[in-house]
Amino acid sequence: MRRKTSTRVGLSALLLAATCTATGLASTATAAPDSPPPAPSPAPASTALLDAMERDLGLTPAAARERLADERQAVTTERAARQAAGAAYGGSWFDAGRGRLTVGVTERRAAADVRAAGADVRLVRHSAARLDAAKARVDKLKAPSGVASWRVDAKANRVVVDVVEGQRADNDVSAFLRKARATAPVQVGTVPDAPSTFAAGTVGGDPYYTGNVRCSIGFSVHGGFVTAGHCGRAGAGVRGWDGSDIGTFQGSSFPDNDYAWVSVGNGWWTVPVVLGWGTIPDQLVRGSAEAPVGSSICRSGSTTKWHCGQLLAKNETVNYSDGTVVHQLTKTSVCAEGGDSGGSFISGDQAQGVTSGGWGNCGSGGETWFQPVNEILQRYGLTLHTA
Repeated sequence: MRRKTSTRVGLSALLLAATCTATGLASTATAAPDSPPPAPSPAPASTALLDAMERDLGLTPAAARERLADERQAVTTERAARQAAGAAYGGSWFDAGRGRLTVGVTERRAAADVRAAGADVRLVRHSAARLDAAKARVDKLKAPSGVASWRVDAKANRVVVDVVEGQRADNDVSAFLRKARATAPVQVGTVPDAPSTFAAGTVGGDPYYTGNVRCSIGFSVHGGFVTAGHCGRAGAGVRGWDGSDIGTFQGSSFPDNDYAWVSVGNGWWTVPVVLGWGTIPDQLVRGSAEAPVGSSICRSGSTTKWHCGQLLAKNETVNYSDGTVVHQLTKTSVCAEGGDSGGSFISGDQAQGVTSGGWGNCGSGGETWFQPVNEILQRYGLTLHTA
């Protein structure tokens, strides 16, 4: 019996839903012209926020609420203190331990007025205006890759230049620091790695789009990700889950085979992770050791998310319902549906392959085939991104 491919779900329904949502209009109310605006009242801290502060900052809910109240007060105090300091203003920072704002001033005569505004005071050498101007001069320098960033640090009362760890002795970095010091009061810090933009990572199971086709990412490789060949031809552009450009299909084979690889750029990077979609924790990929027939195996895809089953057979030739024939596929008892194509098959922490097609659905059951990942890696000379 011929099978159907799990692919080519059009975006019309998604776009229609988005359009319907976008056209909803919020209701408005008009206040009486002479009535004063209501005094803003702080919204109560949500449980999610308090939980996050407990997790990331080690604060109890009571301490978190106190911290939030102190920070709200610091915003008001900062405005008043800055006005009181005038040209002597040297920047400000919040002291979480004491729950108070500290303001730097370059002149002692301004200290009393700043204290009256509710802030603590520190006497500093450089005004905020001077530091901002110095930083603007550093902005005009061409920075080598070993320089991560620079900023005005009010507490340090300097322009702090962060250098990638181990790169300070680099000739280009040293030259940059010399030029920076000639134009600004500089303090040098270090960071463990060079920064990158945070657009998104290529995560197994996540959706991507090419033309009007939605498919799923298989596995990250160095330089991109692997997926199904029927999802796109070489040269086709690819968009991510957020609509931004990811990259381009660099190689694609379908029919006979069903594999492809996509190069990534534009702020995207590769991640050795397969999505668990909340069913299980996201899974790290540590290799691609091939599982034997009879093994349990799971699949991640952008339509039906996370499903598991059994590896049933290898090296199977499949004749799909549109007349295309694909060889050397592995059969599983895992269900799949349109849009899951290209997604990850994983056994434990070992990558197995990318979803090709199947029959049935995840409501009534079915079978799905995948293209083994090691064949794809060998065909294109790719290296799997592993944890």
